[in-house]
Amino acid sequence: MAAPIAAHAIDSKVARQLDALTPEERREQRCDIEAMSRISKEEKGFRPDKVIAYTFSDPIEQGNLIKAPGAVFRSGGDWYRLKYKCETAEDGLKVMSFDYKVGAKVPREKWQEYYLYD
Repeated sequence: MAAPIAAHAIDSKVARQLDALTPEERREQRCDIEAMSRISKEEKGFRPDKVIAYTFSDPIEQGNLIKAPGAVFRSGGDWYRLKYKCETAEDGLKVMSFDYKVGAKVPREKWQEYYLYD
């Protein structure tokens, strides 16, 4: 897992959009945004444009903490397995801690089975 570092800030437009969601949706979306930001900055060769937290298994929510062991992200037209653990502030907008691990590329022949797309 990546070393814990300070969370990346989101702009006010994104914060307003997230604020319109339920707390659970907001927390998951904020953590997905954090995942894309971290992977793009910390993992060489990746430029994620989408994260799905529930592809291979449902996220586990415990208060302000989300564990997404079955997540995926898309980068360069390919999907990759991802697991992350993300804790937000009570409002779901500020990430308090975030840890992740990038996994293997998902073979294209498995995309339809898991509802992945170009």
